[in-house]
Amino acid sequence: MKETIRYLAGIAGPSGFGSNSTAEQVTQQYSPSNLTALITGATSGIGGETARVLAKRGVRVVVGARDMKKAIKVREKIKEESPYAEIILLEIDLSSLASVHRFCSEFLSLELPLNILINNAGVYSHNLEFSEEKIELTFATNYLGHFLLTKMLLEKMVDTSNKTGIQGRIINVSSVIHSWVKRSCFSFKDMLNGKNYNGTRAYAQSKLAMILHVKEMARQLKARNERVTINAIHPGIVRTGIIRAHKGLITDSLFFIASKLLKTVSQGASTTCYVALSRETEGVSGKYFTDCNESNCSSLANDDLEAKKLWNNTNALLHKRLRQAAIGSSSSLFSRPCI
Repeated sequence: MKETIRYLAGIAGPSGFGSNSTAEQVTQQYSPSNLTALITGATSGIGGETARVLAKRGVRVVVGARDMKKAIKVREKIKEESPYAEIILLEIDLSSLASVHRFCSEFLSLELPLNILINNAGVYSHNLEFSEEKIELTFATNYLGHFLLTKMLLEKMVDTSNKTGIQGRIINVSSVIHSWVKRSCFSFKDMLNGKNYNGTRAYAQSKLAMILHVKEMARQLKARNERVTINAIHPGIVRTGIIRAHKGLITDSLFFIASKLLKTVSQGASTTCYVALSRETEGVSGKYFTDCNESNCSSLANDDLEAKKLWNNTNALLHKRLRQAAIGSSSSLFSRPCI
């Protein structure tokens, strides 16, 4: 109840920011130099605003986009406001393991540093759909694609941190809806196959998987004593394309009422930008943030054994699929017991 009142009133938390804070406000005191951030799903909504604000603060931004026409328009709009911003566009379809692999190869060939990785892209589908690898589309895009992306770029982030002395930061954009998932409904095999498909449940499962990814990866990074952190964030309920697609969850009349409580896109991007740049989040890893403050996630999302099991299942699946696709020597990445 207290959290609800705090949210509705926009009361600031320990960080000094709250639900009403915007991305520009939470980054106003930061002028980072020589930072490179890679953002997925940055052609609209929260991702687009995150790209705009980070570029405004002087961060080189690499936009991973499925629709390159939209990406070009986003770059043009950013450069109208920040003429000296460096915006690099690369094509990626996160639902396709092959596309993620090509994207990573292309990015690494640029020989750029990588300080910040923001796994932001997400889809919601009313109907059961499958990726080109025959994996349920929501799970493939929201979780599997980002898992592979992070896996393939991690050593670049570690190398960048070692060379610059600047801690690397990985941010998984999750959702409070992760707490709707019951343990009995979180089956890796069923999520891959879309068994008894329900769009809202599939979306929630993918967002729970994003947090479990954070938990296990944070543990492994700490064990390796690497200067790279990983955290999950809930941006708030924002009027974006994904929310508009949730007609099975919110009827038109209820959406009208709920819309009065929704965040603006700039408010929705604030937590991502805060965790990406704030000095207060230096060294913080394996946590879940809402409204620019550390928060609590569900008991299932905090289950270390569940996180480890999901990690192992994901690694095994990717190793198998990449071997089947004969994608170079990348499958060797997944034969390691740790990161």
